[in-house]
Amino acid sequence: MMSKTSDLRLLIVDDEEPARLLLRDYLRGAPGVTIVGECADGFAAVKAVTDLDPDLLLLDIQMPKLDGLEVLELIGREIAVVFVTAYDEYSIRAFEIHAVDYLLKPYSRERLLEALDRARERVARLGPRRKGAPASQAAATAGAGSATLPETVAAMDMRRSRRPLERILIRDRARIHVIPVGSIHYVEAQDDYISIVTKDRKLLKQQTLNELGQALDERRFVRVHRSFLLNIEHLARIETYAKDSRIAILKSGAQLPVSRSGYERLRGLL
Repeated sequence: MMSKTSDLRLLIVDDEEPARLLLRDYLRGAPGVTIVGECADGFAAVKAVTDLDPDLLLLDIQMPKLDGLEVLELIGREIAVVFVTAYDEYSIRAFEIHAVDYLLKPYSRERLLEALDRARERVARLGPRRKGAPASQAAATAGAGSATLPETVAAMDMRRSRRPLERILIRDRARIHVIPVGSIHYVEAQDDYISIVTKDRKLLKQQTLNELGQALDERRFVRVHRSFLLNIEHLARIETYAKDSRIAILKSGAQLPVSRSGYERLRGLL
């Protein structure tokens, strides 16, 4: 078990320099703390995690280019995180991904050090860092034995009212693709992956079709078949090709099978 004075390697991620300077000031003299680096944007943070392998991220949420939640998605492995933000509307999402703590600006030095104590306990439970472990496994591991918030009615209401995704991030080795959801024609399930199809490319992402469908705007994306999610903005027409069998013809010419239940969902939107 890691003691409270064990060395904790931190990476500071915040697009505002005064916020980074405040964190450094608060951490000055804190026992067993090493700041391995700081980043002013999300892309730099993703690279720094790979290069520096910190124990803990002190991570802002609202940042240009990539926000803090997108940074965690792209890292794709287990890592302890304390969110440091001026926005309280992301607290439920932070709870869902088992963040160590959620510091709302302005916060005190004492509150920050309290979060670090919790982080040490989390890092000790995780054990030796396992590079490449998926984020979903990280969440389950990090959450084991940790305090959780009750799922209140208000929390569930906030979850239902969460804004739909506006873009999808896909990491391909050293490259990061940012796909605006409006450019997506359709998404196809392929074993443990999904294939995201736009006008000029297909990109694979390790995610289920159901997970992505729940995060997208249900007024624009329809599950027309167990293997296909369609952006109705790119739909040209629906044709019948056999009894009770239909296909969706896209403006690009692509053809997707439409199940009976998928057709009913389409009719509700068209």
